[in-house]
Amino acid sequence: MSTGDIKYLIPADGDELWGLTVTGVGSQVITADEVYPPQNHPQGYFFDVEEGRVLDEFQLLYITDGEGMFTYGEPRVSQRIEEGKMFFLFPGVWHTYRPFENSGWKEYWIGFKGEMIDRLVASGYFSACSPVFDIGLNERIIDLYLKARDIANEDRIGAQPALSGIVMHLLGLMYYRQKSSVLHDEDIIGKVDKAKVVMRENVYENLSPQEVAERVGLGYSGFRKAFREYAGTSPAQYMKELKINEAKLLLATTNTTIKEISYHLKYDNPEYFSISFKRRTGKTPLEYRNFARIKKGTE
Repeated sequence: MSTGDIKYLIPADGDELWGLTVTGVGSQVITADEVYPPQNHPQGYFFDVEEGRVLDEFQLLYITDGEGMFTYGEPRVSQRIEEGKMFFLFPGVWHTYRPFENSGWKEYWIGFKGEMIDRLVASGYFSACSPVFDIGLNERIIDLYLKARDIANEDRIGAQPALSGIVMHLLGLMYYRQKSSVLHDEDIIGKVDKAKVVMRENVYENLSPQEVAERVGLGYSGFRKAFREYAGTSPAQYMKELKINEAKLLLATTNTTIKEISYHLKYDNPEYFSISFKRRTGKTPLEYRNFARIKKGTE
């Protein structure tokens, strides 16, 4: 069965003055042999993959696992979509897409509209004739989608300016990575980027660096050397940092107990978690939670 987190938004009066408003954001894991799309989208967004659809907004989809097919425009142009590819849906342009039945896929998506994106398209930065971007797997892009999802789920007044900033950041990174050709070993860089994504998406699992290396198709010694060279730290340390950052988020934004956070993040025990957390942040988990709440209350 698919899993996902989807949020549709209704912009408030005046939000359009920012030049860009977000209409929805989410992520979904589609398993092999599952009917696509799942029945969790409202009218106007749900579509029959055989008939396709036309939207009145832009959407940006990023595939981080699996593969499928994207068909768009007149005449019908089809492109294979694999992990690391992002594709753009344009308003008024017919399209359809789906994962292959034998693979499924993991997708992140965000919908938006406004004068700002219209201006970028009119200036030639993005075109409905070239809507697929091969940008590779990139943890920063996933983090932006997740941040947008978190802001949307909070559903607070004033969220749209923050969401519009995230969309512009996504568009800038997408454009830059598509155009950039400075990396001298694309294959290794791609595997390091994929490893970072695997670590980020499995932060709640007890995944070893050796298992990560195996998933990206590298021997561990070569993987460790490449990862340190391009990421500036070892795979094991990077995974520790991801868990600490996730713990900081949970401490600051939820009432989950310290013991439960330790359990969810697969630490050996709460005492070891507290020691590791203080060593990295200078505060115990409880001190950090109190500090974060005081800081939030003064903003």
